[in-house]
Amino acid sequence: MADSFGPVHGGSADVDGTVVDAGTDAGASRKEPIRVLVVDDHALFRRGLEIVLKQEEDIQVVGEAGDGAEAVDKAADLLPDIVLMDVRMPKRGGIEACTSIKEVAPSAKIIMLTISDEEADLYDAIKAGATGYLLKEISTDEVATAIRAVADGQSQISPSMASKLLTEFKSMIQRTDERRLVPAPRLTDRELEVLKLVATGMNNRDIAKELFISENTVKNHVRNILEKLQLHSRMEAVVYAMREKILEIR
Repeated sequence: MADSFGPVHGGSADVDGTVVDAGTDAGASRKEPIRVLVVDDHALFRRGLEIVLKQEEDIQVVGEAGDGAEAVDKAADLLPDIVLMDVRMPKRGGIEACTSIKEVAPSAKIIMLTISDEEADLYDAIKAGATGYLLKEISTDEVATAIRAVADGQSQISPSMASKLLTEFKSMIQRTDERRLVPAPRLTDRELEVLKLVATGMNNRDIAKELFISENTVKNHVRNILEKLQLHSRMEAVVYAMREKILEIR
């Protein structure tokens, strides 16, 4: 297909930044078509995607939605294999909708397809459960390839975004190494409990339930932990916990 949503810049990539060959037919041996829910607040863009994907024998567009709230309802009803969703939409954004979609359709895999190249959106999308993050500059062929790859268990991130992700992790590890040169601040037993739960991916509400304390108390503990350790985010706290073997990853 010659169609494209914008200029092609190297193709889609796996999480390590490896460009995926747009000609690879990942779903050649698939018996059932990949069921896709398209979510975007621009009706014309949704329709364009639907027309393009209908040309793929192994992909079936089973529904569409114009915002995150509608996407959650449609996902619960249709139980798609893949949700192809924009990040920024009215009523409810795509990142916020990710968590709810994973609750109502646990088997669904989510690919963010967006114009946003903001690092914060990439990190938040991954933390919310997205398996792919692609910029709308990719070609229509690459959208189909990414859908097949994610359906087969791969993670897909546009090369420029994968580079930002790896750079951030490298920077975080470097900052952690530098902090190891000085004695680590002492955390209270309760702060250590909270840090361990943060490092497992729990949100404040779940941590509060686990420890039988209020959500505000959890927020205060997290703030104190970040201040004591001179960290800037929960993601850095996770890296710190792993490097200091506060949390053992099995």
